[in-house]
Amino acid sequence: MNGGDPLEWYQDIPIVSRMYLTASVLTTAACALDLVSPFALYFNAKLIFQKGQLWRLLTNFLFFGMFSLDFFFHMYFLFRYCRLLEEGPQFRRRPADFLFMLLFGATLMTLSGPYVNVQFFGSSLTSMMTYLWSRRNEHVRMSFLGLFTFSAPLLPWVLVGFSVLLGHSATTDLIGIAVGHIYFYLKDVLAQIAEFRGWTRRDFLPTPPPLKWILRQAPDA
Repeated sequence: MNGGDPLEWYQDIPIVSRMYLTASVLTTAACALDLVSPFALYFNAKLIFQKGQLWRLLTNFLFFGMFSLDFFFHMYFLFRYCRLLEEGPQFRRRPADFLFMLLFGATLMTLSGPYVNVQFFGSSLTSMMTYLWSRRNEHVRMSFLGLFTFSAPLLPWVLVGFSVLLGHSATTDLIGIAVGHIYFYLKDVLAQIAEFRGWTRRDFLPTPPPLKWILRQAPDA
């Protein structure tokens, strides 16, 4: 790939990561241009389920704030860990499995919505992906702003602490960590237990076949 060609760089991003990043940037651009108001995007259970504003189920995952340093900070982590996961060994050439992981996480976050004070769950979804990547790469050593080094499983907690220092609530990130742990347990830990105990079933969170067909993923992938 020609590193100086933005189009080639963009097309080199895995399909699901590319779609999510693009939708997030376009949503923010639409708000910046006053084409749509953030008040029409945020999660509100009453408006969704009583007023039929079903688009909020999707749009609350796409808005990360107006163009600012905070926005680019979130985009960096969204792009980095979304792409690292999709290109990793568990999801490489498995776009349906990766999308199903995102849908699973988004569903659990939506179910928690009426009970938590969170209007936009995009950061929670990013936190979920960061947690999952960190658990699947536990031997990787990392550095935070060049200040200190730590092992990958600590990354989600380092980011929670950094977010709190910036004045943000920890709730959003903690929801992502909790959901990420549920997925990790169902997908990874239970599979190891099943193999150890000789269970015939090894996958407790299978991707629906229609999703594999839509994304042209091989049925046995």
